[in-house]
Amino acid sequence: MVLTRNKPLLAALLLGFVIMSYLATGTQSIGVCYGRLGNNLPSPSQVINLYKSNGIKSMRIYDPYPETLQALRGSDIQLILDVPNNDLKFLAYNAAAATIWVQKNVVNYVSDVNFRYIAVGNEVLPTVDSTSRYAQYVLPAMKNVQRAITTANLKGQIKVSTATYSAVLGTSYPPSNGSFDNHVSSFIKPIINFLAENDSPLLANIYPYFSYTGNRKDIQLPYALFTAPGVVVQDGNFQYRNLFDASLDALYAALEKAGGANLRVVVSETGWPSEGDPAATMNNARTYNRNIINHVKGGSTPRRPGQAIETYLFAMFDENQKSGLETEKHFGLFTPSQLSKYHISFS
Repeated sequence: MVLTRNKPLLAALLLGFVIMSYLATGTQSIGVCYGRLGNNLPSPSQVINLYKSNGIKSMRIYDPYPETLQALRGSDIQLILDVPNNDLKFLAYNAAAATIWVQKNVVNYVSDVNFRYIAVGNEVLPTVDSTSRYAQYVLPAMKNVQRAITTANLKGQIKVSTATYSAVLGTSYPPSNGSFDNHVSSFIKPIINFLAENDSPLLANIYPYFSYTGNRKDIQLPYALFTAPGVVVQDGNFQYRNLFDASLDALYAALEKAGGANLRVVVSETGWPSEGDPAATMNNARTYNRNIINHVKGGSTPRRPGQAIETYLFAMFDENQKSGLETEKHFGLFTPSQLSKYHISFS
């Protein structure tokens, strides 16, 4: 009763609540991806306990593994759940299958698992040989999963998106010139429209490590590691001191040109390996991951000042069964025995 009469006090309290909520959201902007491509990894319940003991409040998983979903119950860890690429065709052609998928993997857990996003496909592009066969299924699968989410009365609570990466861009330098590759425009623009219609973000895997190792001649290591002493790229009124911001803003510039000016980007993967390449050292991995955490806690990009950067580090563990370059096995923040590879704070 006192508060209803004391309007200045009420306003001050409400303002304080808004500020504290903003700050709390900032401290929760870092998540970690949990991959399972290893034959020596701890159990899902042990993994969840490791997240909690380290104050990691968000997770991305790459398939709806029942043991992981069960272990997440009651943890309040925010979750990105992937629809694996191999499932896209089935969900695209069969709306009933999408409904069953959502019921089995989301609705059955939603009372005590904190789903945030469903990533329908990961790094699928029509121009990349390894994923081009999935490209035609991404948007139809997204639509069917969205319908199932809406039918389950979860629209707004759980956002449906897809995860893309740097190859979607045809131009990325300077960042303001960012634009989508002409060969992917017919693929990505309808996805952008879908995301805008449903107020969903675009998920993007952003790796300064790969940009640097792919162009060591023109990109300096300190620019990739957030350790450059000053401005490296002057892009009109925008100044860039690190490659992460430049990469993210190039994607924002491309979205603006493609009708997605109001879309938010969630960085669904970023990280640095600790072995397998001259640049993949323990010291560089520690430097990058510490600096990205500090940067996104309270920072923003030049093109999106004041906008928090929701970010997920890749990955929780080294995964000894990953294919590809040797570095792919060494992105973990922790060893399979649950020991931190180097000191890092998430709080």
